[in-house]
Amino acid sequence: MRHRNAGFKLGRNPSHRRALLRNLVTSIILNDRVETTITKAKATRPIVEKMITLGKRGDVHARRQALSYLMTPESVTRLFSTVAPRYGSRNGGYLRITRSGQRQGDAAEMAFIELLGAEHELDAKAAKRAEAKAKKQEEITKQLQEGEPGEQPDPNA
Repeated sequence: MRHRNAGFKLGRNPSHRRALLRNLVTSIILNDRVETTITKAKATRPIVEKMITLGKRGDVHARRQALSYLMTPESVTRLFSTVAPRYGSRNGGYLRITRSGQRQGDAAEMAFIELLGAEHELDAKAAKRAEAKAKKQEEITKQLQEGEPGEQPDPNA
């Protein structure tokens, strides 16, 4: 029985579990959305909320505390300059966990964990990605139209 044993073990030893959660928190702050298993998302949520609260405090000690947990200095900069000011008037509840079905390999329940209010940035990233993909596809079709397959010299000759 697990009476009064709070927290998620995630099938890992303590150092591996801490590293996993640190990486997930850093990725969420940098990318605004991450797809992971539901259990990992639920374990990550309170840590991300604490990081955003540190970002809202904004003093040097809070910055150093965030730097000691997050993996990259860029994530700390983004936390204090972009993410935390977004939630200035909000008291908690900064994340949304949305189930996304089962993973193909092992049928694990997957979920997106994302920051609220990041839809605008995520839509802009998706539009930019689609534009780059269309441009690349256009270049490929142009190259195929310019040179016919029979006209190119044989590289093995």
